[in-house]
Amino acid sequence: MAAELTAHQLIAKHRPTLDQALETIRTRAYWSPHPEHPKAYGADGSLSLPEGKAAFDALQGTRFDLDQPGTDDWVGGEVSPYGPELGITYPHPDIDTLLPAMRAGMRAWREAGAETRAMVCLEILARVSARTHELAHAVMHTSGQAFMMAFQAGGPHAQDRGLEAIAYAYVEQARTPDTAEWHKPQGKRDPLAMNKRFTPVARGLSLLIGCNTFPTWNGYPGLFASLATGNPVLVKPHPRAVLPLALTVRIAREVLAEAGFDPNLVALAAERPGEGIAKTLAVRPEIKIIDYTGSTSFGDWLEANARQAQVYTEKAGVNTVVVDSTDNYKGMLANLAFSLSLYSGQMCTTPQNLLIPRDGIETDAGAKSYDDVVADLAASVNGLLGDDARANGILGALVNPDVKTRLESAAGLGEVALPSREITNPDFPDAVVRTPVIVKLDGAKPDAEAAYLSECFGPVSFAVAVDSAADAVELLRRTVRDKGAMTVGAYTTSDELSAAIEETCLEECAQLSLNLTGGVYVNQTAAFSDFHGSGGNPAANAALCDGAFVANRFRVVEIRKDA
Repeated sequence: MAAELTAHQLIAKHRPTLDQALETIRTRAYWSPHPEHPKAYGADGSLSLPEGKAAFDALQGTRFDLDQPGTDDWVGGEVSPYGPELGITYPHPDIDTLLPAMRAGMRAWREAGAETRAMVCLEILARVSARTHELAHAVMHTSGQAFMMAFQAGGPHAQDRGLEAIAYAYVEQARTPDTAEWHKPQGKRDPLAMNKRFTPVARGLSLLIGCNTFPTWNGYPGLFASLATGNPVLVKPHPRAVLPLALTVRIAREVLAEAGFDPNLVALAAERPGEGIAKTLAVRPEIKIIDYTGSTSFGDWLEANARQAQVYTEKAGVNTVVVDSTDNYKGMLANLAFSLSLYSGQMCTTPQNLLIPRDGIETDAGAKSYDDVVADLAASVNGLLGDDARANGILGALVNPDVKTRLESAAGLGEVALPSREITNPDFPDAVVRTPVIVKLDGAKPDAEAAYLSECFGPVSFAVAVDSAADAVELLRRTVRDKGAMTVGAYTTSDELSAAIEETCLEECAQLSLNLTGGVYVNQTAAFSDFHGSGGNPAANAALCDGAFVANRFRVVEIRKDA
């Protein structure tokens, strides 16, 4: 097919962005090419806020055609956590037709080389970025995130993670030269001489299994890591959050075609209600890579059963914060209150267990008992969410009924220090909005242990009374080792305890945030600088994003000849 976008044009446009990304993953400094403020959009071909809303509205009630082969039905059924039905239908695949069609473009995509693949991926991201406002509404009305969070996390932050994956993919492929002239001296005889050529070769079809809560943020790293390393990508969205990834697939297919490649290198696999197509796809022999974010049970199933594939999972864990002492009590409470409240605790990084010595802690505001700390934290959450308009902007909506059930059940597990309350969203009266619950538990009691050592996804936190700071560290270690953790937090003014917590997190491979009292929160990570997950504890077998996340998506094949 004729290319409307040449490799030369793409390199001229996007090579500076790639070079800056490569430098940033080396230095771990702050950088982002994607603006975080809504008013930054609306020029240079990007959609403004009203244009993005209009584009989203125009999609509702339509058939989302992708012109991909093997469509045997049209499926849908997304209902916004804010109430409205989206009414969009998507192509359902005949797998036996679609998968061979996706493989057909692999040779040309491989022969394009690592740089051209990176440039095409960057063009896809650029066009995604131009439609950030449209995607923000799509993320909001499939995940339940409040608009500003959907705009930032579903837009620029997700795009940053995609770019980060492209940069790591390029580094790992460029590590080996394309060609080499090899000479081995043989004393008095003529040297041995060979010409060698090295080609990154994709593993094969890559399956992206999307999640409900962060479809783009969690989806883009695997999507772009696989595509940039030469693998076609089949995107299987969560049935409640199809639209954000369907839009991404449409953009990717358009760019691939314009660049002269087979658009079927990226395709969508929407499913019928209750079909469970992910299980069917995951064990197909054509599927060589799987990226998954979601429940531990299905992640474990994938790891055990998709033996033909390289499986990357982000599952779940029990995130823990050790509260020992602080020199900024007010800042600690405010930071924790926001961390517990953001997106109604529906983040894989939200703290669940707060380990507090039963004899209390030392602070700049004087000694505080266990009861004081819990009561003051409850008051801080109430202060943060006391205004309903502000609360709606922080909490968003509960993503599904299971979260509401867990929230309501948590109140029966112990003494409730902070009851959850219902909040009405005047713009979306059908939205289910709830403030967090904080439950007191005695860490020494076996029945309490059963509660706090189980993940309770949603706006539920346990204030666990422990005998000492040392006991808190030991419980932290056991929690991470047995249940996993995406994040660990700690507050202490003791160098000795800080060192003990650091060593525990190093040994158990958990990402640690110490003494956060300002505008950085334990449940937020920055692309190019922070690693999301470690891949070293049961919560996830991969980190977003490092070399290990991309390097095994391709192999280097050598062809050598006598010179």
